[in-house]
Amino acid sequence: MSDVGTTIIGAGVVGLAVAAKLSETRGAIIVLEKNEKYGLETSSRNSEVIHAGIYYKPGSLKAKLCVEGRDEIYALCRKHNIAHKQITKLITATDTEELKKLESIYHNGLKNGVPLELMDRAATLKLEPNINTVGSIYSPLTGNVSAHELMDCFYHTFLENGGTLQLRCEVVAIEKLGSGYRMTINEEGRQSTFTSETLVNAAGLYADKIAALAGIDIDQAGYRQFFAKGSYFAVVPSKAKLVSRLVYPVPRDEGLGVHALLDWAGRLKFGPDVEYLQDSKFEYTVEESKRAVFAQSIRRILPAINDEDITPDMSGIRAKLQRKGDPPKDFIIAHEREKGLEGFVNLLGIDSPGLTSSPAIARYVESLLS
Repeated sequence: MSDVGTTIIGAGVVGLAVAAKLSETRGAIIVLEKNEKYGLETSSRNSEVIHAGIYYKPGSLKAKLCVEGRDEIYALCRKHNIAHKQITKLITATDTEELKKLESIYHNGLKNGVPLELMDRAATLKLEPNINTVGSIYSPLTGNVSAHELMDCFYHTFLENGGTLQLRCEVVAIEKLGSGYRMTINEEGRQSTFTSETLVNAAGLYADKIAALAGIDIDQAGYRQFFAKGSYFAVVPSKAKLVSRLVYPVPRDEGLGVHALLDWAGRLKFGPDVEYLQDSKFEYTVEESKRAVFAQSIRRILPAINDEDITPDMSGIRAKLQRKGDPPKDFIIAHEREKGLEGFVNLLGIDSPGLTSSPAIARYVESLLS
């Protein structure tokens, strides 16, 4: 008999959501987190946007789980008084050449079941008179949420159901047993082992390393992750009221483009850009040298912003399954029984819309283990 029924590796928003859901029916669960607190990496370094589900390929996990998760997050926020706002969003075409792609995005969103409105220049400027636009998509269901309060909600639900969170605990080895898994953990230089009947890999930036520890060839399986840093710049308070909702450009390269965000302190921020990293040495400084290029990207949608109006703010790092220049890939959420790993669920490449999708991802993992 195993020491633990279910172990979850990683206490970001997805790991905590999975823990909260599984703890409803699967008894005592343990979550292992290598950092000193939960949610210190990707989960707390992002735009905190509740995505509507517009951009993702119809039928993909990203599309399905984003739409389901969006509605569930709004319900959770209302039930538990989690800070959120259905702030709405515009995707603005800044020249006539972008209108065809804007229309394609619009129809893609409709296929995903997202309510949207295609607006001309005059209608767009009635909502946001300061932006550069020849037409836009209006998304009424896009919002934002306090990622920290959402994680707190999942964490306390999990604790109330008898779960345990083990901090400063790094998994260094995984061995498949006849029934279950033996894990070796490192706790501030002290190693120990325990066994678990089932195992969920929600390790975020390190999920491919955990998959490799379990014996999976991550290159053959397509599980190797690549890392993209996204930086944000804040706008001076005197220009923080230039927009009243989220404003995105029509995407041109990787990511959704540098976009306008309003944070919980009422500050206007822009980001993230996409900077693929050469290795897994994660460093979060926002370089002052990016200011001019950033300001130029911002002026694409908000012409009144000058270089001196922005200052470096925060950054985050996302794990992606595609290399720079390759088309986006879907989430990987897989019960690895076909690889001889019964009871082992992998979650890899959980970039955007991972925060929005988190409660739906949790239900999906539950279904894989049932």
